[in-house]
Amino acid sequence: MRKVSFAAYGGPEVLRLTEAEEPRPGPGRIRIAVRAAGVNPVDWRIREGQKLGAHPPAPLPAGLGLDAAGVVDEVGEGVEGVRPGDRVFGEGHETYAESAVLSAWAPMPEGLSFAEAAGYPSVMETALRVLGEVGVRPGQRLLVSGAAGGVGSAVLQVARARGIAVTGTAGPANQEYLRSLGADATTYGPGWTGRVRRIGPVDAALDLAGAGVVRELVGLTGEAGRVVSIADLTAPEQGVRFSGTAGDVWAALEATVALLHRGELRIPVTRAYPLAEAAQAHADSQAGHTRGRRVLLVGEGSPG
Repeated sequence: MRKVSFAAYGGPEVLRLTEAEEPRPGPGRIRIAVRAAGVNPVDWRIREGQKLGAHPPAPLPAGLGLDAAGVVDEVGEGVEGVRPGDRVFGEGHETYAESAVLSAWAPMPEGLSFAEAAGYPSVMETALRVLGEVGVRPGQRLLVSGAAGGVGSAVLQVARARGIAVTGTAGPANQEYLRSLGADATTYGPGWTGRVRRIGPVDAALDLAGAGVVRELVGLTGEAGRVVSIADLTAPEQGVRFSGTAGDVWAALEATVALLHRGELRIPVTRAYPLAEAAQAHADSQAGHTRGRRVLLVGEGSPG
């Protein structure tokens, strides 16, 4: 099978499409023929050799990818409720490949393409985790810095479903997009904190973009304990929690399916790339200004 891997830390150019043996699912795991794989910021952080929280850099050579959607072709020992031929989406290991093992999965909802489904698992797990960690409650206002990306899109929609008001910051081109998801939108850049204050008092804040605004977020909320970052590795130096540890993926997938069925969640696919263009997908992801998700297409995957 073909898979994307890297033998040295560095920029997108270190990614290579290589031949590898097909993985086998152990107990409690399933293997899928991958049709689409999600591209997450954590993927290029791993590629660069960054130390993420308590996790050391990935040993080399390494593959990439956490999220995928595809067709089950092998079931590990002890797995029930799924069989070969089922269409599923979920989280696993080295999903930038034609075949991957998943450790958590759910049936794909009707009407969802493989490309769309591959964009949800890690994004929803992260969104639900940070909403819990920041402690925002119904009736309060949450500020989301970098709100137009995948996690931001999920946070806005989950918050709206929970009765939480949201102020979101993004570039000029994404203001209407944020409003369509139920947020009060404003741009970042000079004077952004004043624009946020004019919208309304902020009870809690999330830093999703790592744009060096943690100090300002603390000032807006009045307390470091009301701010959580998933993108600024220097956040702990400023008394702010850095959230980089995965939570309950099974619960996140269950919540995703429920929200999709109720029509309360939709994260658009900004762009779908062939597997061979993983380097370009990483370069575009790192450039920022993303709306929704980026995915890699594999085999018979559909761009959605």
